[in-house]
Amino acid sequence: MASVRIDGDDLVVEIEGMDRLWSLKSRLVIPLANVRGATADPGIAAEPKGLRAPGTSLPGVITAGTFHQDGERVFWNIRDGARAVVIELADEHYARLVVEVVDPAATVALIEQVVLR
Repeated sequence: MASVRIDGDDLVVEIEGMDRLWSLKSRLVIPLANVRGATADPGIAAEPKGLRAPGTSLPGVITAGTFHQDGERVFWNIRDGARAVVIELADEHYARLVVEVVDPAATVALIEQVVLR
């Protein structure tokens, strides 16, 4: 699970609990200028992830870490796809962040509110 918040001009994604170990990350800080938007996408868990490097993947259990697909890096941290949020980025190490959050609708609203400014 992850928590997402705005801190000044940055989007901060904090990876919680044991997911830090599985994803090999504890925190991602992205300038808001590089955040393009966010969507709740419960179906994304069933989509192909690409090559894992480094990270953890146990289908149906957890997907966490960096995955390479179609020339892009995507950061994943989900267990329950029903709570997945996809954050689209530009000019960053990752093209997208796919994270599980407690309230996908609220997280998307938070991100969309600051992106539209």
